[in-house]
Amino acid sequence: MSSAPVTVPASPGVDAAPQLGGAPSGRQVLTMLLLRLVAFAAAQAVVALLLAAGGSVSPWADSAAWWPLTATAANVLTLTLLARRMRAEGASLRDLYRPDRARVRRDVPAALLVTLAGAALAAGPNMGLATLLWGDPQVSLDLLVRPLPLAAAVTSAVLFPVTTALAELPTYYAYVQPRLAALGRGTAVVVAAPALLHALQHVTLPLLLDARFLVWRALMFLPFTLLLAVVLRRRPSLLPYLLVVHLLLDAQMGVLVLLAAS
Repeated sequence: MSSAPVTVPASPGVDAAPQLGGAPSGRQVLTMLLLRLVAFAAAQAVVALLLAAGGSVSPWADSAAWWPLTATAANVLTLTLLARRMRAEGASLRDLYRPDRARVRRDVPAALLVTLAGAALAAGPNMGLATLLWGDPQVSLDLLVRPLPLAAAVTSAVLFPVTTALAELPTYYAYVQPRLAALGRGTAVVVAAPALLHALQHVTLPLLLDARFLVWRALMFLPFTLLLAVVLRRRPSLLPYLLVVHLLLDAQMGVLVLLAAS
């Protein structure tokens, strides 16, 4: 990807989010695109080192249980870099979350429709793949949600959903996607790249060296992320409402982590 700086223009014929001035380079956009995939694994590696120092005989395997907190750390890093990039472009992080008040009556029903379609596209592949790979979707859930100390589980249940909602969709679809378009990438890249990396980030959350688990995590959300990429490319003003839905969905995972706490 070229490192030449570009300006992010409005897209003719596309409902546009607030347009941000400035000149992000191709390298900077690529960094934000790959950031979370790498950050999840790096944060898990730090936990594994701490567990090894504490005497764990299987520190990498044990570190997988801590993924809600490693995800939170990656979310904080994402938000920090995202805020820095927005300031460099003469804007602020809040610009990514601000709803268009003139469009509320149209956006809320549309967001509800996307939510219904997205729920089916997220749950179906998740359960179907798990059944195909293990014969029982409970096996995949047991690999993903493991007991944490109660204090860590409570912290995760609060911080993980909030920070993920603030960091994840804005990174892929409010920051990266329009800037890929401004770099002159074709529609296929503008839609597919954020969707693919959004789906693939789950491979390192947590990173378990198990072929079936890797396949499950890589593909389980791909139809859902493709839907988001298409919808938010055409109608980015839906993002603030989909953030709320994302928060509620991840809060359910927080509850599962709490229920599994030791």
